[in-house]
Amino acid sequence: MFEQLPPHDIQAEESVVASLLVDEEAIFKVAPILHGSDFFRESNGWTYDACMALWERNESINQVTVAHELDRRGRLEEVGGLTYLSDLILNLPTPIGVENYAQIVKRDATYRQMLSVATNIAQISYQGGPDLDSALSKAESLIYALRSGEKMRDFVHIRDFLDPYLDPPDAETSVPYAGHVRTGLSQLDQLLGGLNPSDLVIVAARTGVGKTSLMLNFARNAAVGQGAKVAVFSLEMAGEQLAQRLLASESRVDSARLRLGLHSEVEESRIMHAHGILSAADIYIDDSAALQVPELRAKVMRLQRDHGLDLIVLDYLQLIHGSRTDNRVQEISSITRALKELARELNVPIVAGSQLSRAPEQRQPHIPMLSDLRESGSIEQDADVVLFIYREDMYVSRADWEAMHPDRQSDPYPHGKATVIIAKHRNGPTGAIEVRFRDTISKFEDFELPAGEPALR
Repeated sequence: MFEQLPPHDIQAEESVVASLLVDEEAIFKVAPILHGSDFFRESNGWTYDACMALWERNESINQVTVAHELDRRGRLEEVGGLTYLSDLILNLPTPIGVENYAQIVKRDATYRQMLSVATNIAQISYQGGPDLDSALSKAESLIYALRSGEKMRDFVHIRDFLDPYLDPPDAETSVPYAGHVRTGLSQLDQLLGGLNPSDLVIVAARTGVGKTSLMLNFARNAAVGQGAKVAVFSLEMAGEQLAQRLLASESRVDSARLRLGLHSEVEESRIMHAHGILSAADIYIDDSAALQVPELRAKVMRLQRDHGLDLIVLDYLQLIHGSRTDNRVQEISSITRALKELARELNVPIVAGSQLSRAPEQRQPHIPMLSDLRESGSIEQDADVVLFIYREDMYVSRADWEAMHPDRQSDPYPHGKATVIIAKHRNGPTGAIEVRFRDTISKFEDFELPAGEPALR
């Protein structure tokens, strides 16, 4: 069995590459599925990589440009010259269904990876040793790594994450989208003028402070309040969890009770109403756990072409895989640069979450600064807007607060009080605003609620 060639399909590989040469739309369908390393025959993989390089530089993909790129890389003669490219096109049955060709190539590549994993597990077994648990853990890790990368998720409309048990009711009166996405926080909108097309907006905070919640607030307000079309990339949290957060926020029902089904009849009515509103919103969620910049670019360009696109939300920056390099700072730099270029190319704002270093926890007060952006100064350089979230109640307990401020009865413990700091604003003023954070429903809001907004119980 092990003397035969590993699984592969040369015809499917050549059909993928040939489709890229003759169909300008094929790249959008194939890029989220394949990498050059997925091809069994090196010449096909080199040619695919040449096509991807052209596409990433916004250059046309055809026989002439691909030949030039292969020659520039010193690979043209190795693949077989112009004759090889001409034969690919000549032998292509049809570019229709290029996704099917790509899936065949990806499947065989996964089978080859399985063989490699099996070999590694065999080596672990032969080495043996007294620590059986460690050996099993290594084997399980290899299997898990293979499974986690075997299937790339794609955009799913939010209604598919919400049980469709209610016809959408009349949604709130929306202000049509007109080029500037409103954040839903009135003072922030006044300072920023909304989220502007082609801007890269960074939302940064320490873990647990609420950056995901704030970005979801932006997404919800754009889609529900303005009728904008929003793409949400969630690299850390499953789509079902995001939908549950949005449903809790929209219905103003405690997320824990919502998850456990312990809500009251009054809350049930609010949940049903919120479900209808969110199901009617154009929010598309991609919860792929592993994502590279070319795949992200292909997905949003396809979404823009098929449905339109007004806002991209990305949670979060450090989980994207960039160019292969041993230097993490250079990798993050290439990612932020690519995101800024993508925002300009699509003419939509991109809101990306970012981690902060531990520096704010080691100084007094714990207010974050631009130097705290984790791993790369290029985040600050490439971003048009940098927003920090600061919550004092994350660092001091109620008892400690009252002990430190015995005479400030008129200024109570700041539970639920958050500060959104505009640390950088390329085209306007910086500053800070104070907002309310409802931790039980993961929602940021103005201190003055809109008329008719239900209070929390």
